[in-house]
Amino acid sequence: MQAAVYREVNVVRTETIPVPEIGPGEVLVRIDTCGICGTDLKKIHSGSHSAPRVFGHEMAGTIAAVGRGVRGFGVGDRVMAFHHIPCGVCFYCRKKTFAQCERYKKVGTTAGLGEAAGGGFAEYIRVMDWIVGDGETPAGLIHVPDDIPFEQAAFIEPVNTCFKAIRLLELEPDDTVLVMGQGSIGILLAALARQTGATVLTSDMYAERHAVAAQFGLDHPLDARGDVVAACKAATEGRGADVALLAVGSDGLIATAMGAIRPGGRVMLFASTQHGSAAFDPAAVCMDEKTLMGSYSASVAIQQEGIDLVFEGYRSGKLDLTRLISHRFALQDAAKAIELASHPQADSMKIVLKP
Repeated sequence: MQAAVYREVNVVRTETIPVPEIGPGEVLVRIDTCGICGTDLKKIHSGSHSAPRVFGHEMAGTIAAVGRGVRGFGVGDRVMAFHHIPCGVCFYCRKKTFAQCERYKKVGTTAGLGEAAGGGFAEYIRVMDWIVGDGETPAGLIHVPDDIPFEQAAFIEPVNTCFKAIRLLELEPDDTVLVMGQGSIGILLAALARQTGATVLTSDMYAERHAVAAQFGLDHPLDARGDVVAACKAATEGRGADVALLAVGSDGLIATAMGAIRPGGRVMLFASTQHGSAAFDPAAVCMDEKTLMGSYSASVAIQQEGIDLVFEGYRSGKLDLTRLISHRFALQDAAKAIELASHPQADSMKIVLKP
């Protein structure tokens, strides 16, 4: 089969590799669509993970084979797969901090080359038994109805991560929320925040991205090249936003986000997945009672709600996420896709591979 193989820092090549073999309780999925996530790009460009391996985890496709003992799934079923599922019983699971569970940190889907890393940048993936589940208790392999396109289903995992962040914020209808960055994740965060009744301000440097955001009812655009802090205060009688969601991985924007919120407000970091250091005013946290918080990865506690959002959102047209896809690439052009995703342009949004 064809796969986009990570070989070394900044190097991904399309190669022919064996189709992964499956064991008892496992399934083989033929990938239709896999989105390129910012975390994939960071791993490719930082060298944080050993090579070779095949990344990609925002994926959906059709079951091509099932292992002995698999229940609830059969060949030909349309599915998407979460690549992480927690144990459900450890300290962190009991505290509902699922992303810190040791089993959650294990990747349960793979293209079979090197360590498991998702595998969606390939024609086939092996889905391991704890992701498949027992056919009764929901796990990480999800049936996709016939009326839902694979391109929509591939958003189930990123929607869950965004929905988790919005749930943690417990937004109220009289809140004003600033979402910084209007790539596909920023638009998802903003659209879900808007569903709570809150007023949502969006900032980005590209008018083209604001135009896409407007298709999701986001009608308070701010030019990120201007004074976003002043604009937030002007929109809130001088107070500042109640919440700022930072949907880009720029540590330099943390201070801007802190300046844009009111006393007692909150800044949520959503894309700060690389360790480092960032400057902020500690008195803003202490004296102004501002909160700096984060949200990472998906939550099984809201898994079905997130799935329903994706399916019903497509059926109603209110959350048709296929509109976020700007570029589709075949596997042989994976290097071009990753290059574009790594250097976003005004007209680039979600970039997907179509194995």
